[in-house]
Amino acid sequence: MSRLYDLQKFCRDQRDWLLETIESLVRLESPTTDKSAVDRCGAELASRLQAIGGRVTRLSRPDRGDHLLTEFGCGTSQILLLGHFDTVWPVGQLDRMPLTRADGRLRGPGVFDMKAGIAIGMLATRALLETGTPVARRIVMLWTTDEEIGSATSRAAIEDEARRSDAVFVLEPSLPGGAVKTSRKGCGGYQVVVRGVSAHAGIEPQKGASAVQELAHQILRINALQDLARGISVNVVQVSGGLRSNVIPDEAHATVDVRVPSAAAAAEIDAAFRALRPVDERTRVESSGGMDRPPLERTADVERLYERASDIARVLGHPLDEGGTGGGSDGNFTAALGVPTLDGLGAIGDGAHALHEYVDIESLPDRAALIAGLIAGLKD
Repeated sequence: MSRLYDLQKFCRDQRDWLLETIESLVRLESPTTDKSAVDRCGAELASRLQAIGGRVTRLSRPDRGDHLLTEFGCGTSQILLLGHFDTVWPVGQLDRMPLTRADGRLRGPGVFDMKAGIAIGMLATRALLETGTPVARRIVMLWTTDEEIGSATSRAAIEDEARRSDAVFVLEPSLPGGAVKTSRKGCGGYQVVVRGVSAHAGIEPQKGASAVQELAHQILRINALQDLARGISVNVVQVSGGLRSNVIPDEAHATVDVRVPSAAAAAEIDAAFRALRPVDERTRVESSGGMDRPPLERTADVERLYERASDIARVLGHPLDEGGTGGGSDGNFTAALGVPTLDGLGAIGDGAHALHEYVDIESLPDRAALIAGLIAGLKD
């Protein structure tokens, strides 16, 4: 146990370094859709990763910010630390959400989701290297730039690195109070298009087949797929249809948000959308889409990772709870490959995507010590 205390002491002693690192990243605003801004933040992050001994590879992308892959140490196997440095906030948000320290909280756009998590992972790695703690595997970090909009340009790299890894630790924000995430719902969406027959609404409406009316029937069917007791949420979130006030509409559209707790539930919902048929046979119903992120299910491997983390946290003086969430992360991809994945290991705080976003300062060093202990404890 003395090794854990050594890691904890190192991380606590490096509190100022940790805060300065977080603040430097937050000051470099990095909205997903602004490649130049994201790459400025990435350049600073790459420099800091190199300064602590990382071998940095830039994964260039033409339309999104460049992802950063960094390796520490050596070995035939690896542990993957995963996260993103893109945010939902536009450049200039710092004027409305200034970076401040007050009342034990560090506030600023992107600090909780999830630049503090990146800095925590960096300090954990420093602690292992600089205290001479034995680590049997390479430590690999993958920091991406498009998680907030679905990870289209980073998914392949995430899955490639996950397949090489014995475990994945996702440094996304924690649940309230610091609990880690041992399950996440799969996230997806469907588009439903109804094509009808137009006609003059006043002169000969009987010759028309209303796409809007048919869509209303389909929405009732779609709503019936929701089963909150089983953790399945299905919600029509956008609708449109019709061209003019005196024309029977010949086209209507609906966008549906879907969240499911398991791969089996995802298959069930997908089959239901593919099976949609019109009530009015003069219309046609078409559905497209699917699951963008598979679910992160609480498997036996995930449970074992959590129990190990809980044991370490107890030694460090901070009991660790677990929970699930309806939101997705890149950990969904790694877990779906069967790679043991523990999510929500990042900062404790609140306000992801909200104006009151903050992290709890006091808990940051011990969070880094937890991750360091978790990495060091993964031995054959």
